[in-house]
Amino acid sequence: MKKDFKRWHIEKEAIHYQPESADIYFRERDVWWCRVGVNVGFEQDGKGKSFSRPILVVKKFNPFVLWAIPLSTKIKKNKYYLPCLCSDGETRAAIISQIRLLSAKRLTDKIGFADEKSFHAIKKALKDLL
Repeated sequence: MKKDFKRWHIEKEAIHYQPESADIYFRERDVWWCRVGVNVGFEQDGKGKSFSRPILVVKKFNPFVLWAIPLSTKIKKNKYYLPCLCSDGETRAAIISQIRLLSAKRLTDKIGFADEKSFHAIKKALKDLL
């Protein structure tokens, strides 16, 4: 599948130059739509016009930077895909091998939050991975 890197770079530049927003308040366990973009190789891509996908906020470092895990609707049975029950009633797969540092500028819409049991299992799996 051909990836549209050129269109993503235009979008990424616009994201970079948007002003910091006090309207974006996020915390650990939140699930957000996030403009993760077009990425290289097997890294998780965003989809659609805004190159977005749901992410789970694992760690908030400050109001501008976070660790996030991309979420998928494709549930796989392996140690890198863990179930994440979200407050919207959907169970998504947290792809822990794809954890990454993100700017809060990439966040667009809050979906809800992960239940505590799922979140703690995901954090434990991350610790075990390291």
